[in-house]
Amino acid sequence: MAVRFFRSKEAPEPEDVLQIAGAIVAPSDGPSPVQLVDAGHAPHGLGLVRDQYARKIRKTPTIRMVPSSIMVEGRRLRFAVSDNVDAHGPDGPGSPPIWAINIHGYFAGGGMYWRESARLAEQLGWRVINPSLPGFGGSDPLEWQDVSMESLANQMMAIVHKVDAGPAVLLGHSMGGAVAVQFAHDHPRRTLGVIYRDGVSTPAWKERHGLIPTVLSPILPDIAPMVDMIAAVVVDLPDLFIGRMYSTVRAVLPDMRQNIRTMSQTMPVGSMLMSVDQRSEVRHLVAQQIPILNEWGCFDRITPGHTALEFAAIARSPVLWVPGGHSWMLARPQGQSDILTHLVRGRELVAGVESRWRQLTPREFTLRAVN
Repeated sequence: MAVRFFRSKEAPEPEDVLQIAGAIVAPSDGPSPVQLVDAGHAPHGLGLVRDQYARKIRKTPTIRMVPSSIMVEGRRLRFAVSDNVDAHGPDGPGSPPIWAINIHGYFAGGGMYWRESARLAEQLGWRVINPSLPGFGGSDPLEWQDVSMESLANQMMAIVHKVDAGPAVLLGHSMGGAVAVQFAHDHPRRTLGVIYRDGVSTPAWKERHGLIPTVLSPILPDIAPMVDMIAAVVVDLPDLFIGRMYSTVRAVLPDMRQNIRTMSQTMPVGSMLMSVDQRSEVRHLVAQQIPILNEWGCFDRITPGHTALEFAAIARSPVLWVPGGHSWMLARPQGQSDILTHLVRGRELVAGVESRWRQLTPREFTLRAVN
């Protein structure tokens, strides 16, 4: 699918996706060694320099997200999985890999997070799944009466079974944060840790403070929160265009177009989010000693800072403030990998995940890897 901002007869149409071995894979920020070989350029001499530039300077991953879908009760559920099939766990070759599930927010889709997931797979050695939840990113919506956090978590479990994934790290953004909490609550032995990003699990995010609510609340008390939410979304949009704007737009547009088509069918999901209160589920995760990393965009107005502090108090996980707005990871897909590899809190989460992986992985696998 091509996106053209300027039309001309001379300029070739830019490609949004790569075609390798018959599989459509994630949009790329630059050429990979596979592309160069397929194009007839052997990876040596200048080709090797170009590969190293793409990987080390531009930090373009060579791992790709391969899309797929399954049928669940007559509905099509779309997802993508990283193609690093030779990945292994912390105990070395022969041990099962650490899996991760990157769960998108409302009015988004799994494809928007492919760039980030490819970097996580390459830098951390994880295998990553990007689901598109029902009604989003091309997945068929649930019936209105079936919409619930439990049902969304069950859709993710269907994908986990399909790809035969082991216990996973859950990265949940916005609505995806609530889905991650629900999945971890329902399936603690399938959960290695939760990376909670600008989420909506706790009710504080619906408490709107600022000029718009103050002015409109006395006149239109029911309308004021929605108007403030829309204003927050508009204010957050410029943050998406900081960095490599074309790559970000190219990653966001396909799922956005799909979501516009199904907007009326996903309204029950939005209504459900307005009544979500998972404080008891979060306390349950703490009691289960599941590692939690609480990340928040410091300029986020969609889920404001007091929401981060509320979740931090319940989850006993101090806020890790990240430069950017509500969707900081879409504009800067390298950010999450950097947090987990360079920051103390990120490395502590990874250490906790690996410790839990050893607890939940069958002993014969770890012994085989050591031997």
